[in-house]
Parts: sequence; structure tokens; C-alpha cells
Amino acid sequence: MIVVGGEALIDLVPVALPPGALLPRPGGGPYNTAVALGRLGAEVAFCSRVSRDGFGEGLLAGLRAAGVDCSLVQRGPEPTTLAVPSLGPDGSAAYGFYVEGTADRLFRLPGALPREARALALGTCSLVLEPGASAYEALLRREAGRGLLTLLDPNVRPALVADPTAYRARFLGWLPSVSVLKLSEADADWLGGRVADWLAAGPSAVVLTRGAQGMSVWTREGERYSVPSPAVAVADTIGAGDTVSAALLHRLAAPGGGPAGAVDWPEVLAFAARAAALTCTRTGAEPPYAAELG
Repeated sequence: MIVVGGEALIDLVPVALPPGALLPRPGGGPYNTAVALGRLGAEVAFCSRVSRDGFGEGLLAGLRAAGVDCSLVQRGPEPTTLAVPSLGPDGSAAYGFYVEGTADRLFRLPGALPREARALALGTCSLVLEPGASAYEALLRREAGRGLLTLLDPNVRPALVADPTAYRARFLGWLPSVSVLKLSEADADWLGGRVADWLAAGPSAVVLTRGAQGMSVWTREGERYSVPSPAVAVADTIGAGDTVSAALLHRLAAPGGGPAGAVDWPEVLAFAARAAALTCTRTGAEPPYAAELG
């Protein structure tokens, strides 16, 4: 089982007609990753705090429809977080957020994860907004300490980071507990570090995504591989990076897989690139199903 921890929220996605209209769509980096894993056929559980409001019920329905185990989800009366993406000419998205007093940021450290858990993925807003951020951080350290494969996708949202210097220092403090660091070029530029330094701090592999230019991996053993992105007609890029995280986990957390083992990185990256490209052809975060990837 792969456990994905983090926020579930509603993206208010701009649509062409009527002018200025916003379409509510389920979202949040961890939520999208969990849905993508379920659609790929992985055994996956979502670990978060979700509102009891109408949006929250819809979010849980989307998880269950994808085959995601929701037994680790905490519930609360607080409202659901809202995100408002603004789309650039190339389909890239920037985000504004409504997060005060929302359910997902009040996440509490759960008890032991299921015995069959093999991997844990964390990232995005959930590692910024307190008090939940400290609970997710404690979960990362605890599960890494008992040997789970851990994937961190910082998926930085600068609008939510009150103190960039403190966040960058905290990010470095997570790395000894991280097996695979996955981040975008924009994340890497904002964080200001170097791949070699991140590898030295703990991860076995660093995967860097470059949008239409593809993605690369560096390993602690000194390997580097790159793959291109398939050429597609881009509707928007919402959920593409989350699909990459899911595809990586789907391969690496399979029996016999893992970043420290004999990983066929070119194949893993190519699989992730195909999955992300399909997500980009659809409005909002709509990751592909296994059958669509052949």
C-alpha cells in the first residue's frame, strides 16, 4: 500500500464561458496524487483531514471512485480550502488560496499506518500551514525511521510561505527522511539549492521536472538520466506534477522496486512523462487510467 498525506481542496478553475466563471474541481497536490495512483491500479490510502461540508463530501467521493482507501481520513466541521488558479498562455498555473480556518490544516498525527504500507508521499500546502505541517513532518520522520520509501514533492506555493528563509531551512531538515525528492524547475529555482547538496543530505534520487522539456533524475550513485515529454495539445498543466509523483511511486513502490535498488530509471521516467502529458490534455487535474498508458 502507498499512503499519500496532505491537503484535499477545491480548485476554482477558470472557464471560457461565461466570462469570468470559475468551475469547482477537486484538487490539492496530495489529493491528485492519490487519485492518480488509484487510477493506475495501485493500492493507495489517503491520509488527511477533510471537511464535512458539501465540498468535502465530493472530495471523498472522488477518492472512492478512484479506488482510494479513505480509512485514514480525519473529518472536521471546518470549511474546505479553496484554490484559485490563474492560467498563463502556455497553460501553466499560478495559485491564490483561501485557507484560514480550513479543515485540512488542522490535521493531527495519526496512529501507526497499516502494516502493509510500503511508501509515504507528502508535499505541497500541507507542509506549510500549521498546525498540520508539524503533524505531517512528524509522520514523515516516523515512517522513514521504520523503513518506508518516502517521496517528497515540495510543490512550492510562494503565496502561502510567510517566511521563505525559515521554509528553506525546514525543507533541508526534511531531506534526511526522504527517499525520493521530486520537484519542478520552478521549485528548484525558488528553493535555491543544488541537486548534489540535496542528494548529500539524504535522498537516494532527485527527480526534476521541466514541463514540455521533459524530466531528469540524479541518483546518489552518480547516475543521471533524462527523457523528453511527449508532444501534446495542452489544455492546462493542473495536476501534471502530481501525476508524475504518482507514476514514480507506482513503479518504485512495486514489489522489488525502490530507489536504492536496480531501478530502470529511463523506463520509470518515460512512464511518468506519458502519464503527465495525458493529464495536460484535460482541463483541471484529470490523471489517466492504467489502460490509457498501455
